[in-house]
Amino acid sequence: MNKVYLGIGTNMGDRFDNLSRACELLKNSDSIYKVKESSLYETKPWGYTEQADFLNMCVEIETEFEPYELLEYCQEIERELHRERIVHWGPRTIDVDILFFNDVVSTDEKLTIPHPRIQDRAFVLIPLMDLNEELIINEKTIKEHLNLLSAEEREEVKELVGYERKPI
Repeated sequence: MNKVYLGIGTNMGDRFDNLSRACELLKNSDSIYKVKESSLYETKPWGYTEQADFLNMCVEIETEFEPYELLEYCQEIERELHRERIVHWGPRTIDVDILFFNDVVSTDEKLTIPHPRIQDRAFVLIPLMDLNEELIINEKTIKEHLNLLSAEEREEVKELVGYERKPI
């Protein structure tokens, strides 16, 4: 069984529904057995900033999928939720990224694991900390990487409290 961490984000349409539907599709897969969800966070866009704020979360899964099979399944979820790749780092209905896959390191063009620039992105590190703050990137824990980011970067990631989460 493979332990995997995914990052999921959305800034178009009904953002809550997009995240809920993505998690539902993960849970409905015959090859995914456990889905543990982080809290939801509202975040400013990263990279291309002329767009709406995102809702982001991370999930921990246990799966029989191998890395490329999981990549295909994540892309299938994106297609199901009408993801269009128009602008790099641009607006999207959903983005499902493989952040960690066991201890696999892959640097090929199609799939990079761990996901590039995790250590620079508070909107990924903070939800990951909900699941496992001891994950290692470049010989440091994600908690150590988060502490290296500026207070401003960390404060731009706002946990959503008091929202009514739809049952999945």
